[in-house]
Amino acid sequence: MSIPLLDLKAQYLSIKEEIDQAIMQVLDSSRFVLGPEMRALEQEIAAYCGTDYAVAVANGTDALVLALHACGIEPGDEVITSPFTFFASAETIANLGATPVFVDIDPVTLNIDVNKIEANLTSKTKAIIPVHIFGQMVDMESLMQLVRNYDLHVIEDAAQAIGAEYKGKKAGSYGHVGTFSFFPTKNLGAYGDGGMLVTSDEYIAEKTTMLRFHGCKTKYYHEEIGYNSRLDEIQAAILRVKFRYLDAWNEARREKAAYYDQLLEPLAKQGKLILPGRDPLAKSVYHLYVLRSADREKIAMELHAKGIASGVYYPLPLHLQKAFAYLGYKPGDLPVAEKACTEALAIPCYPELTTAQQEEIANVIHAALA
Repeated sequence: MSIPLLDLKAQYLSIKEEIDQAIMQVLDSSRFVLGPEMRALEQEIAAYCGTDYAVAVANGTDALVLALHACGIEPGDEVITSPFTFFASAETIANLGATPVFVDIDPVTLNIDVNKIEANLTSKTKAIIPVHIFGQMVDMESLMQLVRNYDLHVIEDAAQAIGAEYKGKKAGSYGHVGTFSFFPTKNLGAYGDGGMLVTSDEYIAEKTTMLRFHGCKTKYYHEEIGYNSRLDEIQAAILRVKFRYLDAWNEARREKAAYYDQLLEPLAKQGKLILPGRDPLAKSVYHLYVLRSADREKIAMELHAKGIASGVYYPLPLHLQKAFAYLGYKPGDLPVAEKACTEALAIPCYPELTTAQQEEIANVIHAALA
């Protein structure tokens, strides 16, 4: 049985007629950039997240860059984030000349350990980027309580977490600004790149709207040096179709995750693997279902032998990446993240996955760890 880590073709076929019609309507309109589809998507995402504004951009990385820029991050500033995430979460900080400061992660959720943040604050700290890894939110209530005592911006990196909740409040709505990625593999994915910022801060909304279009409020009149970061109309139209299915798809992911828990719980009780950790106050959207095991390579090899895809997220923590060697971190500095990088393995978990496929995957994992 061949099972991909994600089946985008199956997803497309389930809504093919709507997607094709949306694309053709954009082609017929001949409006391709900064048009009505993008603006409608912004309104829909803002309403969904419970924020006053949303600003569509070219990709999730740009969303972080523009958010940092709008929050006034400059060379010499420090921004705290997680070492257990995709490179962009920290790359964007460095690209603005600021210094990423990595704080170790919680051993259960694998999100940044909020209890360790305060000890890493300095006079240079200007912002915190909590990353809602694999679709489960950080303890945002505690984090926002912490920053009330300091003059800090909070930028939620919700690239993997659109629709996720903490105490019933949506990802992206707790911080001063939240950012999303619409990369094709995301829970809400375009057929190319795409991204979005959400905020209830009018200044941030106006600033990022200007920055995405070369620093213009009025065409050809540039207030400052900006960027070229616009979500095109075809991608916006595709995302508007798929957005209608997002909640149902996320609920299907939760159902798949619950069934995996049931199938794999005996191995967890035997101490052979660790199931995804949860914060009971958070509602995950399971962008990825990530197991942890000291026998990760054996599990991955057995799955591969049966034609089942898996993925390592992430093989090397950010503080030990060559690109960040200048920061001076060394092995052992952030032990929880470092350990997670040796154990974490994502297995297929998406709405189109069948019960039979899940059972086959679980059987292979059981056999690998027998």
